[in-house]
Amino acid sequence: MPVNTQDNKFKTILSAVRDWVPAVLTFIGIFVLWEIITIVFGVPVYTLPAPSVIIDVMIEKRLLLLEHSWVTFAESAIGLGLSIVLSIPMGILIVYSPLFERTVYPLLVASQAIPKVALAPILVVWFGFGLMPKVLIAFFIAFFPIVVNTVVGLSRTPPEMIHLMRSLGASPVQILLRVRMMAAMPYIFAGIKIAAAFAVVGAIVGEYIAASSGLGYLQLVANNNFEIPLLFGTLVVLSVMGIAFFYLVALVEVLILPRPLRDTRVNDGGGGL
Repeated sequence: MPVNTQDNKFKTILSAVRDWVPAVLTFIGIFVLWEIITIVFGVPVYTLPAPSVIIDVMIEKRLLLLEHSWVTFAESAIGLGLSIVLSIPMGILIVYSPLFERTVYPLLVASQAIPKVALAPILVVWFGFGLMPKVLIAFFIAFFPIVVNTVVGLSRTPPEMIHLMRSLGASPVQILLRVRMMAAMPYIFAGIKIAAAFAVVGAIVGEYIAASSGLGYLQLVANNNFEIPLLFGTLVVLSVMGIAFFYLVALVEVLILPRPLRDTRVNDGGGGL
């Protein structure tokens, strides 16, 4: 890779880090205000624990949190990976096959009206109390944004680019891989970012229904034992996990996509949702 290309990517990453600074300072300000309010007004710990109390509990229970975090992370990561592997080909089929679009796409849209928490007991009956039900719920929640954004991205490929490739004798597969997929990648990454956060939600929903480990299970235990600081601590870990998934996808996007494609995403409004 040329040196100037490496420098450009490094500058892009530094620029993204600078963009995070205001958000980090805002979070710090919120936590400081939260601490002050709990001290000044004497808010009971069982109602709203102070951030310092939550941090103390998180440090004390760090091994427990780490153990259950790994379970939720694995469920979310597998569900997200499965959604990526299946959703992108499905989006391609929807764009390239009118019959597939007319038969399958409406069913996909209709499936989103079903509350995923209602599917959890059925999946437990089918697959037991192990990893599979949580992974499937994470998948069901995460796959739809990727499918929709893949369809939107492929559909918005400039027609003149397709005509140019055809005039050069390119095959449909070459047009798909070299033109339409590249044009759709910003939209696909936007869908994956949304799905990354949804996958964590799906894993937690599954753990609420039937689990013996994971952060969702730990939340239920903490709630039943009235350990409110630990309950808030699990929320902090879940937030960090969701943010980590989101920005990991964003980092991959920065490293893979050239700047013109990322700039096009920003100018066009991205997403497709």
